[in-house]
Amino acid sequence: MPNFDPLTPSNRRALLHRGAICAVLIFTAIRRRAIAADVVVAIDNFSFSPSPLTVEPNTTVTWENRDDVPHVIYCTALNLQSQQLETKDTFRHRFDRVGTFDYICSLHPHMRGRIIVSR
Repeated sequence: MPNFDPLTPSNRRALLHRGAICAVLIFTAIRRRAIAADVVVAIDNFSFSPSPLTVEPNTTVTWENRDDVPHVIYCTALNLQSQQLETKDTFRHRFDRVGTFDYICSLHPHMRGRIIVSR
């Protein structure tokens, strides 16, 4: 069996080429996951936007209060309640399971939103 010499020019090129391909594949996978894993819902003018919002499982949704009054995110299906969100405050939740999740602002119950988690 011949010895593999990584120092020959052709072997170095082949190793660098394989390493570059692996790096691109890893970077692409991480970037896709990062993009899919963080979505913002704006709270503005006493409404949630976007709503409904469709995301994949394991997506983190961040609610950001852009109103001049406080809001509280409340979802009965998840037994989920945020702290009181003052202007510019945020609240994050990771949606791990498939389903439809309706939520409201418990301070202003006419404010309704929906997150749809699907594959």
